[in-house]
Amino acid sequence: MSNFVRSLRLWFSPERIREEGDTPDYRFSLANERTFLAWLRTALALIGGGFAVDQFLPDLRWGWRIGLALALLAAGVLCSLRAVNHWMRCERAMRRGEDLPASRFPTVLSLVVAVVALAMVVVVLFGWEG
Repeated sequence: MSNFVRSLRLWFSPERIREEGDTPDYRFSLANERTFLAWLRTALALIGGGFAVDQFLPDLRWGWRIGLALALLAAGVLCSLRAVNHWMRCERAMRRGEDLPASRFPTVLSLVVAVVALAMVVVVLFGWEG
């Protein structure tokens, strides 16, 4: 079974992770859960921002509006999926006594948000009609 399929199964059966390694100090598991929830809040904010751009900026040229809204919505979707994946990977590493996994996702997400923010600066400086 591939690692991806195994990881995906753990998303929907987190109790199976108890089959690996030893139970970590509950404080570490709770900290991992808080991080997961922070990623979900970030995802919800990005999704809300995408809907806000689409709904509350009707005078913005269609291509700009849709492009910015879709970028924010896609970032929100990726962030929510990454949240559960990161939670599971960290929980597994803690149970195995391994180093926590490194991730490039925060950098990628930061770059996407920065690009959208720069596009919004252009929109504000040069007006809604482009």
